Amino acid sequence: MIKMKLHIKLAEFRITQKQLSEITGIRLPTISAYCVDSFKMIPRDHIDIFCKYFKCRVEDIIEYVEE
Repeated sequence: MIKMKLHIKLAEFRITQKQLSEITGIRLPTISAYCVDSFKMIPRDHIDIFCKYFKCRVEDIIEYVEE
C-alpha cells in the first residue's frame, strides 16, 4: 500500500493545507486527500512540486507499506 507523508512535511514546515494549496496551485481538496490517504492516484507533476517546495526526495513524501 502506498502511503503519503505529506501531513508530516506540513507539520515540519508549519504550514496549513490551505497555504500549501495557495503556494503550489494544487487544489485544496486534492491536498486534503493526500494528507488522509484517500487519493486514487497522484500525478507526477504534483510529486515534482512537493519535492521542489520541501527540498526533499520522493521517499520523504511517499512510502510503500506492506499490508
